Amino acid sequence: MELQKVILYYGFAPLHDPEAIRLWQTRLAQDLNLKGRVLISKHGINGTLGGNMSDLKKYVSATKKYSGFKRIDFKWSQGTGADFPRLSIKVKEELVDFGSHLDVKVNEKGVVNGGKHLKPYEVNKLVEERGDDVLFFDGRNGYEAKIGKFKNAIVPDVKHTREFVAEIESGKYDHLKDKPIVTYCTGGIRCEILSTVFVERGFKEVYQIEGGIVRYAQKYGDDELWQGSLYTFDARMTLDFSDHTPVLGECEKCGEATKQFYNCAKLSCHSLYLLCHSCGTDISNRACTHQYSPSDAEMVG
Repeated sequence: MELQKVILYYGFAPLHDPEAIRLWQTRLAQDLNLKGRVLISKHGINGTLGGNMSDLKKYVSATKKYSGFKRIDFKWSQGTGADFPRLSIKVKEELVDFGSHLDVKVNEKGVVNGGKHLKPYEVNKLVEERGDDVLFFDGRNGYEAKIGKFKNAIVPDVKHTREFVAEIESGKYDHLKDKPIVTYCTGGIRCEILSTVFVERGFKEVYQIEGGIVRYAQKYGDDELWQGSLYTFDARMTLDFSDHTPVLGECEKCGEATKQFYNCAKLSCHSLYLLCHSCGTDISNRACTHQYSPSDAEMVG
């Protein structure tokens, strides 16, 4: 059986006909027997796909031939097409749901007025040079950070990405406007927008990790600034980057260390519960309370 993998990617570029891109991408992915989720908007493309490695390579090659997507950084990780129930390719108003009121500007180079991109080694260098002045800001939904985050990171109390603008405008971070702030998220896409929110609201030194947690942790594992497991928006649920990944999460029922999220017992509900194995197998602990509920626009990091 051929080796299977999962790719995670995004690319910001002005798209004049998102529907035409959707039709092309659908045919391409179907012909290659890929499964996963792809979102397309007037601002670009954002996807996670799984399947045979040879088919994924063909997909990457074909997608990069489109002029607006030639600079896309495709990130490879462990997984298979079976991690996704089907192929879903949709056109959305936004690639990431920060709220339709946010005026995101994109040109052929990507998002306009965002934070400076740092490669993983540059992140470490910045911390070595600036020490505790460097602040990591988690650009994911709050529950994702329960199982993994950067050391001493600020984890805002948000349940959905669209809450970030109000969170930053609340004033609670205004005292940090002169500090170097490094935003991070799963694959980097949410920070493309989040960093512009910071910049446009007066924060003077804003960075984002190029390739997100995935790129950083693939290089350094759990031996540098990243700690714990990565939450993924597919059947894998979590991803580790070393053989000594610390378990940071705590079971919501008994407090035992865990990194495992469980789906709500109600099939039509998409809520998640962070539970140990023992508590997770008790269906009553997954009764529908809408605790953490990933939205469709936040599926691919």
